[in-house]
Amino acid sequence: MRVLFHLPLSPYSRKVRLAMAEKGIPFELRMERIWERRDAFLEMNPACTVPVLREENGLAVADSYAICEYLEEAYPDTGLFGRTLAERAEVRRLVAWFDGKFAAEVTSHLLYEKQLKRLLGRGNPDASAIRVGYANMRPHLEYLGWLAETRPWLAGPRISLADFAAAGHLSALDYIGDVDWSQNESAKQWYARMKSRPSFRALLAERVSGLEPPAHYDDPDF
Repeated sequence: MRVLFHLPLSPYSRKVRLAMAEKGIPFELRMERIWERRDAFLEMNPACTVPVLREENGLAVADSYAICEYLEEAYPDTGLFGRTLAERAEVRRLVAWFDGKFAAEVTSHLLYEKQLKRLLGRGNPDASAIRVGYANMRPHLEYLGWLAETRPWLAGPRISLADFAAAGHLSALDYIGDVDWSQNESAKQWYARMKSRPSFRALLAERVSGLEPPAHYDDPDF
């Protein structure tokens, strides 16, 4: 059986899960406590990060973007990188935006400080970092809202990995109640459309032990 090693609130794991569900690729989820640094997991990914995809033939693919590129080539029927060169370039740009810029300016200040830092045993949350994350959220939601107003989907006419990269980060932050959707109605409506997709159902139904999401988390209509 194909296995995806993940952490429930990892935005990168969520991106891959959503992409695989959208493509209709069956897989088994296996939570990997990366702080335990299992030898068997380190053999698959010496960086000891999630996600890691292990195929039925034993092939292990590490790094969320490498996994998504691999899936696009191995299972091309439902394409998530766009059809034209311009679309594919824009998808890659926005995936880099959310997995790089958004991650550094928002996710790392909120999700890392409030949840992952504790799990990794790296001390207490930094209140100033959390304030920075909240402040940085607004311009990112404004940009996402602008994209949603000017295009059918974030990277163009079709849903793509750009949408799932953004949704991976925002869904993880939404689970811990850190997204103020009142800041941008267009971003909120885009996310409502994302939550309504069948590929989102398993993710929204999942719960993290000891941590309950806000009431709107799994409601497509907020």
